[in-house]
Amino acid sequence: MSRIRFVDSVQRLVPQAWPVLVGQLAVMMFSTVDTLMMGRVGPQDLAALAVGSAAYVTIFVGLMGIVLAVGPIAGRQYGGDDLPGAGQSFVQSQWLAVLLCVPGCLLLWFPDPFIALAHLDATQADKVRAYTRPEAFALPAGLLFTAFRGFSTAISRPKAVMAMQLTGLAAKVPLNAVLVFGWGPIPAMGVGGCGWATAIAMTAQALVALVLLRRDAFYRPFRVPMLWHTRPDWQALTGLVRLGLPMGGSILVEVTGFTFMAFFIARLGATPVAGHQIAVNLVAMMFMTALALATAAGTLVAQHLGAGQKREARIVGRHAMALAALVAAGLGAVIALARAPIVALYTDNPEAAAAALPLLVWVWFFHLGDALQTVAAYVLRAYQVATLPMVIYVIALWGLGIGGGYVVAFGADGNGAVGFWQAATAGLLAAALLLSLLLKRVFNENR
Repeated sequence: MSRIRFVDSVQRLVPQAWPVLVGQLAVMMFSTVDTLMMGRVGPQDLAALAVGSAAYVTIFVGLMGIVLAVGPIAGRQYGGDDLPGAGQSFVQSQWLAVLLCVPGCLLLWFPDPFIALAHLDATQADKVRAYTRPEAFALPAGLLFTAFRGFSTAISRPKAVMAMQLTGLAAKVPLNAVLVFGWGPIPAMGVGGCGWATAIAMTAQALVALVLLRRDAFYRPFRVPMLWHTRPDWQALTGLVRLGLPMGGSILVEVTGFTFMAFFIARLGATPVAGHQIAVNLVAMMFMTALALATAAGTLVAQHLGAGQKREARIVGRHAMALAALVAAGLGAVIALARAPIVALYTDNPEAAAAALPLLVWVWFFHLGDALQTVAAYVLRAYQVATLPMVIYVIALWGLGIGGGYVVAFGADGNGAVGFWQAATAGLLAAALLLSLLLKRVFNENR
């Protein structure tokens, strides 16, 4: 049996990862476009965007994680050459997306729990609602597209997903400009315009994906019917939920590590939360590199496991972890050293810039922990190990990250927003260590 070299794994991971990276950067640019435009509107709208987007991301990402259970399942079926089975898993993930829209849309239409958590006044609360209520119309399209994304990535079709995500971004930018700043008879809507632009763009993206699914010959062997020609298969849905709930829980805990920081930092005032929003947007863009690599690693490992190739699955997983560490360390160094000109791209407000600059020092270490824990988690999901990682996330990210951050930020010698970032970094590094140890044990048990 020939030895698989690190360079061989890299050559397999990169073709899977780069379309995911480009596509996810396109998705991330939705938030970046919003942040850049709100930075020109003013700190009040930028602060409302921070809280409103935190609420939307909390809801969407938690539900998205459940729907993405289709990835490991369809990936194994694809690796085992069961193409119709993979297609049926995709159909049931669409049904799951539809069912999950009900609670998600209600929370977006009535975001009062998030507003109360951030201690906003009436004016700021109205701005947050103006953003989240249009997002309630974006959620169904977003979750249905998530099912398409999870399925297409699992069957090594990431370029199709990338094309759709770029389509969505192409629609988002001009819509944002028109609805935020106004044009002709269209009034300036401020932060609310960001929400409506997202809703329209995501709906267009989902419709284009549907057309591609019907017309691309690649998908024909999977025998995917139109959703309205099918019925929910409760046994298949149960399997998706059994894997998806801990996956969604893990992602929700991870994301709320960001969003709860925004809610608590909002108590410090508009300027600190504006600086935090800049740092969050930047670190989220960096995270797309780790997410792309993690998605590629999870896809290849699941396909190897479906084909009964346990040795190859272990090697690809280990090499993906090593590559993640190298890339994250290099990228973090660049961002930390060039933080001043980078922040200047986001805002010309000196107070907001001063609030953001010290946070970017911690981004270097934050991103290293983030990259390692993400790749480890995705490889574990390929082995359908999801419950224990969720427990690790709760302890490390909520306990050490949020709990520790609250103490450091608001304690007797409160360190403000920087304190939250210090604790969040410690939590991510702890999660990376614990998940890496768990992954090593899973590898040893699957020889």
